[in-house]
Amino acid sequence: MHTKDILADELMKLGLMDMSLKARAGYYHDYLSPLATPEMELIRDLAEAAKARYDKRDQIMEMRSRAINGAFDATREESDEWMESEEGQDAFQRLIDRK
Repeated sequence: MHTKDILADELMKLGLMDMSLKARAGYYHDYLSPLATPEMELIRDLAEAAKARYDKRDQIMEMRSRAINGAFDATREESDEWMESEEGQDAFQRLIDRK
């Protein structure tokens, strides 16, 4: 299972539907996100969710700790897949051209 989907499922279990939909679309994913620092956004969003959802605060903060410790980081396979993609190849080429 793709890490974006694992994250989305975990967010859904906590009742964080908006975040779950974002995760399923790749918003918090290392390689699929439009953000420069998707993990930092996830950590911030979880902190805000914990404030808003006092009834789930402990579970949300536990998930936040898991995110900080890399539980939802992209896998090696996902990294390799991105590197082989058009976007990954373009990024690699731009790095080479800068030398």
